[in-house]
Amino acid sequence: MTDRDRDEAGRARNARPRDGLGRPLPYGADGVERQPEGIERAVEDTIAEAQRLLDTGRPFHAHEVFEDAWKATDGPERELWRALAQLAVGLTHVARGNGNGAVSLLERGAVNLEPFREARPHGIDIPGLQTWARAMADEVKARARVEPVPPRLLGL
Repeated sequence: MTDRDRDEAGRARNARPRDGLGRPLPYGADGVERQPEGIERAVEDTIAEAQRLLDTGRPFHAHEVFEDAWKATDGPERELWRALAQLAVGLTHVARGNGNGAVSLLERGAVNLEPFREARPHGIDIPGLQTWARAMADEVKARARVEPVPPRLLGL
């Protein structure tokens, strides 16, 4: 097992370069810089960084930002970050042309946001995200190829 990439704790870490949508490239290929993992950010920084990545066509990287928040959070809000990560991965699948994966994750993320619909934690436009996710899933179902359109987290 010494040929696998591992961190100091022995957890698998794939050091292969990746393309802009997170797909592995051959070793030695020029890839897109990866989003650092395990960063603890303030909530507003998480939202701003994820939105920046979504706006620049990097939904896979936005998912990693949400995943950091998900892993660093305890309690019910943990599910908020998981749902947002699911939406970002759904958008990643849209961009990759994987319709089934896109629909599954967009619909699951929209459902998993439901407990936060009225509260709108941190100013996040939960109803707007749910509408966006369901519309994107419906568009993917209706057409073979869809242009990925990033959501607005704060509805601005």
